[in-house]
Amino acid sequence: MSTLPLSDDRRAKRNVWVLVAAQAILGAQMPMIFTTAGLAGQTLAPNPCWATLPITMAVLGSMLSATPLSSFMQRRGRRAGFILGSASGAFGAVIAALGLLYGSFTLFVVGALFTGVYMSAQGFFRFAATDTASDAYKPKAISYVMAGGLLSAIIGPQLVKVTAESMLIPFLGTYFGVIVLNLVGMWLFVFLDIPKPPVAVQGAPMEGRSRSELLRDPIIVVAIICATVAYALMNLVMTSTPLAVVGCGYQTSHAADIVSAHVLAMYAPSFFTGHLIARFGVQKIIAAGLLILAGSGAVALSGVELQQFFISLILLGIGWNFAFIGGTTMLAQAHNSAERGRIQGVNDAIVFGGVTVASLSSGQLMNCSGSDVETGWQLVNLAMLPFLVLAGGALIWLALRPRAA
Repeated sequence: MSTLPLSDDRRAKRNVWVLVAAQAILGAQMPMIFTTAGLAGQTLAPNPCWATLPITMAVLGSMLSATPLSSFMQRRGRRAGFILGSASGAFGAVIAALGLLYGSFTLFVVGALFTGVYMSAQGFFRFAATDTASDAYKPKAISYVMAGGLLSAIIGPQLVKVTAESMLIPFLGTYFGVIVLNLVGMWLFVFLDIPKPPVAVQGAPMEGRSRSELLRDPIIVVAIICATVAYALMNLVMTSTPLAVVGCGYQTSHAADIVSAHVLAMYAPSFFTGHLIARFGVQKIIAAGLLILAGSGAVALSGVELQQFFISLILLGIGWNFAFIGGTTMLAQAHNSAERGRIQGVNDAIVFGGVTVASLSSGQLMNCSGSDVETGWQLVNLAMLPFLVLAGGALIWLALRPRAA
């Protein structure tokens, strides 16, 4: 009996629980960093236009490490890759803490770059959830792992409230907290049970499609476009939110509460997103996500009262959830296990390349493109429109393509 395949997804479900716990504990560092890095950068940077550069560097680190990390996990396994990511997150937080301690913007930015390696590793949690899952369970596995972010949405911002002013140097205690989260959380991966992919024999023909062949698949192309647009626009707005909230006269605790509500909205729908995809189809759920993202921008443009910040960021989280999980599911269904090391790394490199540009643009639009904070906030949200049109157009093209054929 022990040699029979686990056709009821028992192994996949065990792995999902490990990844949910990792998303909750290790993932808490991301709302902590996104809440504080821009504010800390604003005090350290020689020019306020570069306030969001630390967040940009974290995303850049994620982009640069996505393909090498994917290849590393293809050779060494998911467990080794995730432990490496957590170690990099701890190392990055140490360097960032030194930057705060010595008032060095350069050190702070370098630390953020190493944080990006952890951010990239966390991005692969959703793919790891599908490695041992049946086709029917894959969308649910992705959704459940993403739902682990609910706890991170509670843990992270609450830790910010406790640690941001806990030491003489603002936010230094927050980065000490990030170090602890990484050192504790990496032990979760001891319980991960995902077999290593088969080792390719030297000189044997490559199994599956090449990267160029994969990137000519219309489904893969549209999946990457939609995931990139969803993640980039979410980052564009979220990066500027603490600056906008504090700039409009509210407190850092208000910014933390708004980010907490946003991250909750990012992950709460994950309990049923997989079921919605199974019932209505992945393209319809992605389309719904893009429409909700547009609604987020409309609310943000209507004013800068606290309730408008809350509603806008909640809609931003829900829209991201539908569009990003939908794009991930579409991609997971379009390649086999032999191809995953090629396309998953390329996908995340492209996604985080878009997010890098968005986070850098966020600070420029927010602090250096308008006469005041409110104008900068409006410009950030107006910048969403052309990219939503791009992703929506790609979905329509894919939907019409079979009929045209």
